[in-house]
Amino acid sequence: MTITPELIVFGMLAGMAALSAVGVVAFKNAVRSALCLVFTFFILGFLYFALNAEMLGITQIVVYTGAIMVLFLFVIMLLNLGASHVLEEKSDPKKAVGIAFGVSLAALLASQVVPLLLKFKAPIPTKEFGSPQVIGKVLFTDYVLPFEAVSVLLLLGVVGSVLLAKRRMS
Repeated sequence: MTITPELIVFGMLAGMAALSAVGVVAFKNAVRSALCLVFTFFILGFLYFALNAEMLGITQIVVYTGAIMVLFLFVIMLLNLGASHVLEEKSDPKKAVGIAFGVSLAALLASQVVPLLLKFKAPIPTKEFGSPQVIGKVLFTDYVLPFEAVSVLLLLGVVGSVLLAKRRMS
């Protein structure tokens, strides 16, 4: 495996995405966690651009960073989770066990994945790879059932959040 400038940029973006993802769970303030999630979504969009999947990058930024995060921030403000005292937890010894288990699981996964990645040779994508035409064709032919299932799931999420908001107000 040769180290190329593209690989260095990819590694830097992946490291920034991983750090901001840690920030999502590390911050106690829900708004700061949501902003870390926005940054993570932006970095993932840039990673898609680096992989020549411009359509996925644009979709990542517009849908997740724009629409989904606005929805998250709306729910945070609606439920008044912005105050840090709301999310304070007592110290729990299970947290240390969970962290140790998570680190050991990450080490186990890294020991299995890293040797395979070092031997991996990237396939050469076709010219149409990641284009809107190819994605639309595959989405509406091969993956129409999962696509519709996800749309129903998102609709149920919207209805559930509306019902949750109405119950809190009354």
